[in-house]
Amino acid sequence: MEIKFEKATLNDLVAIKEIYDYYITETTATFHTHPVSFEELREIIPFHNKKYPSFIVKADGKTAGYCYLCQFKKRQAYDRTAEATVYLKPEYCGQGIGFQTVNFLEKEALKRDIKVLLGTITGTNENSIRLFAKCGFEKCAHFRQVGQKFNELLDVVIYEKILE
Repeated sequence: MEIKFEKATLNDLVAIKEIYDYYITETTATFHTHPVSFEELREIIPFHNKKYPSFIVKADGKTAGYCYLCQFKKRQAYDRTAEATVYLKPEYCGQGIGFQTVNFLEKEALKRDIKVLLGTITGTNENSIRLFAKCGFEKCAHFRQVGQKFNELLDVVIYEKILE
């Protein structure tokens, strides 16, 4: 399977929303509890940000998911740190695409002088935890019962990788 990454544009909003809505309504991977509007999605996904880009993940020419880097905190001293986010359509999970996507985001981060990547993951999301660990990230934080979705209290873990 050939995996490519294309810069995400506003024309990709419908595809991105379809993927994200699945994770909102069917999983605890995101703490959104109701589908977001296109306006809200434009605020979440950095479409026009050179430092924090977003990409469409293509598998054999078909949209398999999306990924992006986003600002960790809005203070200048954090400019060397970003969060890496990956969402794949369920049918593309477990095929090594997530691994390729995280590696791609690492390279994109280094091009932008980002030296630390974080993955913020729901504590029950074992697939994402395994993915980030396989990519060399280490658990650096664990927040207990900080969210509630589907009548379940949820932890959040943060995985970190120093890219230097």
